[in-house]
Amino acid sequence: MSIADVDDGRKPGLTSDERAELVRLRREKRVLEMEIEILKRASAYFARENVLPK
Repeated sequence: MSIADVDDGRKPGLTSDERAELVRLRREKRVLEMEIEILKRASAYFARENVLPK
């Protein structure tokens, strides 16, 4: 009954909705971090392509 108590506000802690949102946000953060890493590598690759003589 502790999860129901938290959801009903009788006990302190994260509600089920807050916990689900936290999981979703952490997953989204991981995806964004991977996308940033890919973009960094791509920009470094294209920067090298433009600098080196052909």
